[in-house]
Amino acid sequence: MATPTPSKVHIFDTTLRDGEQSPGCSMTVAEKVRLAHKLSDLGVDIMEAGFPIASAGDFEAVQKVGREVAVKVAALARCTALDVERAAKALEGSKVAPRIHVFLATSDVHLKYKLKKTRAQVLEEAAKAVTLARRYVEDVEFSAEDGGRTPVEYLIEVARAVVGAGAGTVNIPDTVGYGIPEEYGALIGQVARALGSSAVVSVHCHNDLGLAVANSLAAVQNGARQIECTVNGIGERAGNCSLEEIVMVLKTRADKLPFVTGIRTEELFPASQLLTEIIGVGVQPNKAIVGRNAFAHEAGIHQDGFLKERTTYEIIEPHSVGVPESRLVLGKHSGRHALNSRCTELGLHLDKDQLDQVYARFSAFTDTKKGILDEEILKLANEVLAGGASRKTA
Repeated sequence: MATPTPSKVHIFDTTLRDGEQSPGCSMTVAEKVRLAHKLSDLGVDIMEAGFPIASAGDFEAVQKVGREVAVKVAALARCTALDVERAAKALEGSKVAPRIHVFLATSDVHLKYKLKKTRAQVLEEAAKAVTLARRYVEDVEFSAEDGGRTPVEYLIEVARAVVGAGAGTVNIPDTVGYGIPEEYGALIGQVARALGSSAVVSVHCHNDLGLAVANSLAAVQNGARQIECTVNGIGERAGNCSLEEIVMVLKTRADKLPFVTGIRTEELFPASQLLTEIIGVGVQPNKAIVGRNAFAHEAGIHQDGFLKERTTYEIIEPHSVGVPESRLVLGKHSGRHALNSRCTELGLHLDKDQLDQVYARFSAFTDTKKGILDEEILKLANEVLAGGASRKTA
């Protein structure tokens, strides 16, 4: 049986818009442009550069990114004429045909408490905004805010209406991170089947329950072909689907997931590092793919296996995501094999008896200290070597 051709999944990066909404993560126009160039290097399909109606800075950022970076740029707008026209103005002169991304809440809780509108009113406003946006650009996306908590029958009605008005992409966000993979995947599947080939189904998952990547993956398996995500998973509250994680899930498990992206994965770590530099907020050490410990090994059993064959404890080649190399972290859980390897790297060649003595000192030392520096290893080893030399002289 022939292997099926992998389906393309578009990566819609919203680091510059939703990501910037993280408390303490705002960016200047110049910083947004700088990061946009790196996102272009990374190979994202679409980058959402801002919300032009929100501020003069956001308008300028969308305008400059669109004019300087050769990637499709999206501008966010509410379903109002003022928002859509402001977004269109910001996108004028873009290097690549741009996208206007309009949104309107569809869940009952949002309609009742936030919008104070009926379903019929929302349906009409959504279609009207898409029609207006199409007067300015060919590419329009509609997002059903809080789509994850919207009754599927109404969600499909809205989706069909906006596609009929000219939207080429329909986004079903899990705005509050409430979904679980089985449930959310089934919802996306129903919308995808209802729309067929008339539009691309997109997903935008938040991480309030730590399921943004899992929910995005379930959505792709059920017909979504665009994932909205951010570098380092930054974004409102607990953040968004992490770009580097979802991309590497699809790449690493291609045996089970017949999907491809256009991401140049060797740029993942550099993009993460640049974002950290710009916003001054790093990721936790154990963050998948780009965290400091993602390719670090301390446990002796792991280190021994790794030194014999990397794939015993690593499923991703560090260089494939732009990480310079794996690290063996020496500490209280490390074994002789890793210690000897580090000593050799430091130019010290120990016989078995010397290694046993150095290891005994090393174990005692690391029982009372978090981690150990190369200089400290050298000192321990040289004390043993010096002691051996003294005994021979005597």
